[in-house]
Amino acid sequence: MFCIDEKSQIQALDRTQPGLPLQKGRAGTMTHDYKRNGTTTLCAALDLLKGAVIGQCMPRHRHQELLKFLKAIDRATPKHLAMHCVADNYGTHKHPNVQPWLAAHPRFHFPVIPTASSWLNLVERWFGKITTDCIRRGVFKSVAELEQAIADYSKDNNVNPRPFVWTKSAADIILKVNRGRAALGKPARSRGG
Repeated sequence: MFCIDEKSQIQALDRTQPGLPLQKGRAGTMTHDYKRNGTTTLCAALDLLKGAVIGQCMPRHRHQELLKFLKAIDRATPKHLAMHCVADNYGTHKHPNVQPWLAAHPRFHFPVIPTASSWLNLVERWFGKITTDCIRRGVFKSVAELEQAIADYSKDNNVNPRPFVWTKSAADIILKVNRGRAALGKPARSRGG
């Protein structure tokens, strides 16, 4: 079971001045201004049971890149396994050129999660982790440097992968959603939808 998504428009930012490191009694610093050196898109597939990630940086975010990434997943996983891939309902996943590839590779099962429920896709949590740990405070003089940092982070993650574990029950999540909806004056949702 894989959670698949893309993190697009990751910027290779070079700070105009070096930040000061974290020290006792003082927070680390980072300049507010920077130089943009290009962007990349990270395609990632998070193995739900193991916590390992198959990741690949691409220059763009189109169905062609998704097909290239699906082929990389196909090569990286044992051929006898069925591939259940949780993905959002972004257009690239439903593109007319992607559908024949999926039909020709019946081990790939692509249930699509509903609109506005990307929080169900745990690879989003991994994107948050790589952003916090690697990208946000990083200094990258080129897209190649950024992509190398992402590749190194993914490789380190896979040395000792840890799966994400839900800490709340479904009932607790639904109660919280309903409290939020009530605060906005919207009707509560039931367990079925």
